[in-house]
Amino acid sequence: MSILSRLALAVVLIFGATLSAAAQQNSLSIAVTFGPNAEVPDPRAGYNGWLSNQTGVTETLMGIDYDLNLYPRVAKKIEQAAPTIWRVTLREGVKFHDGTPVTAQAVVDAISAISEEGHAGHNARVAKLLDLKGISAEGDAVIVFETNSPNAAFPWTLSEPAIAVLGPASERFPINATGPYVFKEAVPEQLYRAEANYDYRLGSPGLKEVRVVVSGNPATAALAFEAGEVDMVINYPEADFKRIQQAGAQGFSAPTARLYFYTVNAASGPMASPLIRQAVSLAIDRKGVVDAALSGVGGVPAGTIYPDGKGWAADIPATYDPAKAEELLAQAGAIKEGGSWVLDGKPLELDIVTYSGRAALPPTAELTQAFLQAIGIKANVRVGEYGASNDAIAAGEADMFLQAWVTTPQGDPGAVLEALLKSDGGSNAGKYSNAELDRLLADGRATFDTEARKTIYDRVQQIIASDAALIPVFHVAQVNVAKAGLAGYAVHPTETYWITHETTFKE
Repeated sequence: MSILSRLALAVVLIFGATLSAAAQQNSLSIAVTFGPNAEVPDPRAGYNGWLSNQTGVTETLMGIDYDLNLYPRVAKKIEQAAPTIWRVTLREGVKFHDGTPVTAQAVVDAISAISEEGHAGHNARVAKLLDLKGISAEGDAVIVFETNSPNAAFPWTLSEPAIAVLGPASERFPINATGPYVFKEAVPEQLYRAEANYDYRLGSPGLKEVRVVVSGNPATAALAFEAGEVDMVINYPEADFKRIQQAGAQGFSAPTARLYFYTVNAASGPMASPLIRQAVSLAIDRKGVVDAALSGVGGVPAGTIYPDGKGWAADIPATYDPAKAEELLAQAGAIKEGGSWVLDGKPLELDIVTYSGRAALPPTAELTQAFLQAIGIKANVRVGEYGASNDAIAAGEADMFLQAWVTTPQGDPGAVLEALLKSDGGSNAGKYSNAELDRLLADGRATFDTEARKTIYDRVQQIIASDAALIPVFHVAQVNVAKAGLAGYAVHPTETYWITHETTFKE
């Protein structure tokens, strides 16, 4: 028996209990690297809403289409009544999974819980996005939102999967939502299962069941697919994408708004110097990284935060200039001795941390290490869990943290940058601080004219690039595989939509 066959057999044994029904007719089993955090994962808490939205269980008031345009989803329309007042009118005839009609008060109750500390649906991240002063029902069909300050991003925020339209929970319907699939069970960090909602307003679903199974390692998920234990893999290893299609699998790949980038320790150590951050950025051959780490599949070098063609990208090239990098190191006070750089009497050494949840992360970190060593900067790479890597940056125990985020998950440009780079950002582990950037990010949220917002976010991107506030590496296309015949599915640029009522298998 070959090594691959033995590994595939091991995967069958590992996944067997979870996937015993996965291959049944008219069922779709999907392998992913993340999973539910509870037996009843409240869609409002953490990032549970991504999974319930992706599997067609929950829906939001507003949605994002495949061209990143905003559209009314469970809502019929949204209107701005005043700078801080928004009126959302519900569609007629929408029902919860228990058969009761969706009412404005039910939506008010569901969304109010997001801001209630101690509630199972509390989500500080989303409460900050909403920034609500008040929310109320006006009759059965209209919800009135009042924000604390003018917020141009508010309609887009209502597409956030955590802001799910939910009714009162019951034993039969612990997640009482409106989508084409009904939540049935979850095993924390292992399984999420949903069944068809045959009373769905847009038509009968094309699948009887959707099962999501968790594999922390993309390579393990790939082996499970080859062993026939799952029908689909989200984020299939890029290096094997061409081969698996030649073997008969159906491949899906399309550009997304996901960016692979380095958070930098801007508070201490060598990367606290903007000159050294800029030098590090210039030393990375991004095209070389894409060609090697992604096998030339599904990525483009990134000079800025947003990908080309998605509406918000500024014209900032992905520059590779090792000679200029060395000039900047010298300007920062570093001295090259015997082919290596010395700073403040000590070898210039950088610690890079990342995680293994996406196949391209470890090789990208290792390639960065090689590019830095090519100009005389010693670099070390540690691969661990996401949380441990984030903690290492926050504690000043690492200099660079390679991670991968969707930069416009709600289609709007501001929220992710506010989280990552605003002085009080909830995900600003590198402790970067820039008063002008803070002001511009606030202005971008408060400005309603689209062209004026574009000017603001262009300037934001220029500051990030000139200061190397974070270091973009590449924008990635999501690469997925499925067994032949999957129809009604396409890669969505926000990655928050997978299954619709039209998704099915065709012979």
